[in-house]
Amino acid sequence: MKIVEIANYHVRKAAKTLGMSKRIEKLLINPRREVKVELVIEKEDGTLGIYTGYRVQHSNARGPMKGGLRYHPTVDDDDVKGLASLMTWKTALVNIPFGGAKGGISVDPAELSEKEKELLTRKFVESIHEIIGPNIDIPAPDVNTNQQVMAWIMDEYAKFHGFEPAVVTGKPVDLFGSPGREEATGRGVFIITKTYLERMGKPANVTTFAVQGFGNVGSHAAYFAWEAGGKIVAVSDVTCCIYNPEGIHIPSAIEHVKAHGALKGFDGGEEKERDFALYCECDVLVPAALGGVISTENADEIRAKIIVEGANAPITPSAEETLEKKGVQIIPGILANAGGVTASYFEWVQNIQRFRWSREQVYREMDKIMLEAYNKVDELAREKKLKFREAAYIIALGRVAKSVALRGVMG
Repeated sequence: MKIVEIANYHVRKAAKTLGMSKRIEKLLINPRREVKVELVIEKEDGTLGIYTGYRVQHSNARGPMKGGLRYHPTVDDDDVKGLASLMTWKTALVNIPFGGAKGGISVDPAELSEKEKELLTRKFVESIHEIIGPNIDIPAPDVNTNQQVMAWIMDEYAKFHGFEPAVVTGKPVDLFGSPGREEATGRGVFIITKTYLERMGKPANVTTFAVQGFGNVGSHAAYFAWEAGGKIVAVSDVTCCIYNPEGIHIPSAIEHVKAHGALKGFDGGEEKERDFALYCECDVLVPAALGGVISTENADEIRAKIIVEGANAPITPSAEETLEKKGVQIIPGILANAGGVTASYFEWVQNIQRFRWSREQVYREMDKIMLEAYNKVDELAREKKLKFREAAYIIALGRVAKSVALRGVMG
């Protein structure tokens, strides 16, 4: 099932609960702008590389559009459209003044040299610089992009528009980035998980975790859980799963990945097939890689009691029904995954003000916003006897619809 189908399914379900008209529902689902560009670079061997780039701007009803930029072979129109929609609901749920957007390039970055990746990034910015900007649309890191890619974007954008560090977030701290931004998404996943566990009477230090996807989000979520005393029994990436029922030493796993580029070969546990992380016995499963990894084909094999979505749309709606029948509790990504865009908001604010916050201030303000969003969702879920995802979407859609109405777009 495509990410856009997953996102729209939950939007329509929430719209129905809210009693929205089909007219408003259609307005909220359809993106404002979709851009598709052809990117041609000369590779180091003299051949031409031809790639397709995308940027979908879903909504600016609540502020400039905000969303990541991913480099992955699966990136296509539908993929980016669905992810842009999720960003609209995510920013609305945590109540920061952004709308939703998403972008990407259909490419396997492993097949590019660093120089080729830089050329491709700059070519992409050259193609879309007129539709991005600090008050229009602000990209950020996503799958297979990082601080360096954001630095290239900022530099290339400056060639056309002058010094505007707020055009992109997730930059290196030495180049107008923000302390705490790199680990923010993973930290947000853990903050929401920790809060949920504590209110269920089960603190993190007596909880077992499995993390599927050991990239930026998954590794930091695992680290914060480990730091709090949690037992991380499984972590995985594209190469393998490392399993240790006695607990994995996460700092060592992170150092291994930094040194070798992947988990494969790490001696901190038994090496298994990469999907084992999804199916092992644990209290909390954090899918933190790509969308749609839990479907009707494998939902029955999930043994976790709680799933916290670190990735965007990792569970299909039909799989969710199966999991709920089994009693699995699900914390949706538009809540759990919102730490990254919240810290990006702080970076944007600092760039606009030409002022630097401390890491402690970023953490303090991020925790406050994440907990406020959690409390709103929890309160509505209890009051109306709703699942967490239903409550989260209802709050997010209500805020966006109200902004649209107040701006007079529907008049």
